[in-house]
Amino acid sequence: MQKIALVTGACRGIGRAIADLLKQNSYRVVYSDVFDKMDGEEYIKLDISNGEDRKAALRFIEERYGRLDVLVNNAGVSCKIRLDILDTTEESFDRVLGINTKGTFFMCQTFANYMISRLRVAENYSPRIINIASNSSYTSSPSRGEYCISKAGVSMITALFADRLGEYEIPVFEVRPGIIKTAMTEIVAQKYDDLIFNRGLTPIKRWGIPEDVAKCVLAAASGLLDFGTGTVLNADGGFHIRRL
Repeated sequence: MQKIALVTGACRGIGRAIADLLKQNSYRVVYSDVFDKMDGEEYIKLDISNGEDRKAALRFIEERYGRLDVLVNNAGVSCKIRLDILDTTEESFDRVLGINTKGTFFMCQTFANYMISRLRVAENYSPRIINIASNSSYTSSPSRGEYCISKAGVSMITALFADRLGEYEIPVFEVRPGIIKTAMTEIVAQKYDDLIFNRGLTPIKRWGIPEDVAKCVLAAASGLLDFGTGTVLNADGGFHIRRL
């Protein structure tokens, strides 16, 4: 039976690369994002911070397929304006955490409960959840503190659900992208060019691309890592290595 995957934030960038790679590897992929439509793919509009949208997504999956094998929580936003933490606004803080952290938490909760219910009736069913965090989960950027906090929250969400779902043998993984060439990083391209190519920020001296992240997701979805629930896969060119 073909496996079903739901990828959030799938219209562009990292999410699109993840969804496309899963599709190329025989998954039936449901693309989701906040836009009204997406041509050429199985698509549902989904704002992960909205409870009614999450319920509608669950109904769609249940009515159309009756199962979900892989949930990829990729959807997220950065700050509209980068502000020093001494100037960050409550509006920006609430928006970023409401989507990145709250939205991811309740997507995990909603679909974890659904996966548990399907374990009793679905054949050959080994569901998995994969959350996309960031190297900002553990790296200080005082000009976008709310984003760092939101991604640190995603890392803890992964640990919590990996722990809680262990009894059901539903593994939960985290992928941490580093500096990836997307629309989100265009505004700081010059800064990161200097850090990567001139200052040795990463052992591998190139920008990451969305496909680098997608390959980590495919590895986590494959089943080969299941006993390592809670594992973090770094897609960052070695940024996470402590070096002297």
